[in-house]
Amino acid sequence: MSIATEAGLDGQLSTAKRNVGLLAVAQAILGSAPPLAFAVGGLAGFQMLGADKSLSTAPLTGFNIGVAVGAIVVAAASRVLGRRESFMVGALMGALGSALAAFALIQSNFWLFAFSLLLMGISGGFTQKIRFAAADASPSFYKGKAISWILAAGIISAIAGPQIAIWFKDALAPVTFAGAFLGLVPLLLCAIGVLFFLKLPSIADKKAEASGPTRPLREIVMTQRFMTGMICGISSYALMTFMMTGAPLAMVVGCGFSSDLATLGIQWHVIAMFAPSFFTGMLITRFGAEKVVAGGLLILMACAVVAHMGIALWNFWGALVLLGIGWNFGFIGATAIVASSYRPAEADKVQGFHDIILFSTVALSSFSSGKVFTAFGWSVMNLVIWPITITCLLLVVLQLRAAARKAA
Repeated sequence: MSIATEAGLDGQLSTAKRNVGLLAVAQAILGSAPPLAFAVGGLAGFQMLGADKSLSTAPLTGFNIGVAVGAIVVAAASRVLGRRESFMVGALMGALGSALAAFALIQSNFWLFAFSLLLMGISGGFTQKIRFAAADASPSFYKGKAISWILAAGIISAIAGPQIAIWFKDALAPVTFAGAFLGLVPLLLCAIGVLFFLKLPSIADKKAEASGPTRPLREIVMTQRFMTGMICGISSYALMTFMMTGAPLAMVVGCGFSSDLATLGIQWHVIAMFAPSFFTGMLITRFGAEKVVAGGLLILMACAVVAHMGIALWNFWGALVLLGIGWNFGFIGATAIVASSYRPAEADKVQGFHDIILFSTVALSSFSSGKVFTAFGWSVMNLVIWPITITCLLLVVLQLRAAARKAA
């Protein structure tokens, strides 16, 4: 390798490290909004409703819908404004949504609160693209480390968001939780300052590897491999959202625990969602995506077992931690299965189809969480895990057998 080439690589690496560092800080800041919203959003909605509490999780449904919208909007915004500027717009939208949420709570306006969480969700959709920006801004040999840094920042977010909720929930007493959302605003605005120093490459129109013949979407999505990956991934995500959304209500409203304890439970849950990501990829490489998904489904079953055993604090916290780990293995493994079912040139349309089904199902699961809890209670919510995970396990077994026959 020539001296000039080495110098060029060193320069690329130095720029990449700088960008990844800034993106990791932005991720840590912006990523604190979702765990805060899920820790107190359902409880805040519950306290604003009258006798019928079944819509208490509707604001969190708005958040999930917002994430889906944001994932679409950020692509268009990046093409028009550039990635750096689009991330800054997303951060500003999150700050506006948080401020509006505080105002809605002060006014006791339930539907305005739901709309404010929709705005926060759109901001969350922007934030989800940070890991791709970090990878695209890095040389090929540094992409893995770049993504790891973003994942590490997610763990910081899992701690920061719930702690803000605990520290500031009574800051605007007697209105509970308004201070938590207001306390998030200056933090999200700080992210704009961090993002200002980014120097990201422009988005290429099309990569060379994304050229070539493509199959009809129907042909791709009807394959056994794609269907197995999509159903298992969406089921893992929907179950996680369903249980995570209902858990604070079950702890505080159903069992009389403090909102702080419920928030800490969500904190450990979100940490459990992201922490395994450092070695999930290695497990997939060693054992195969199907076996990792199966492991995740078994852990989700263990979550149901722990939740069924009682309503002590350790039951809730233990179930939430297992829920996070199970989601990590189930969703990431299933995503790997889906990714291996299409060609590079088919990625856009297949991913778009997958994400529409995914976020629609997740939004429905968060909405139904409050309905099921209000009508039937926490114990029935846990029962939902069993038929879904058993069905997914059967699909994984059938996929493994099909792969074995093909290899023979």
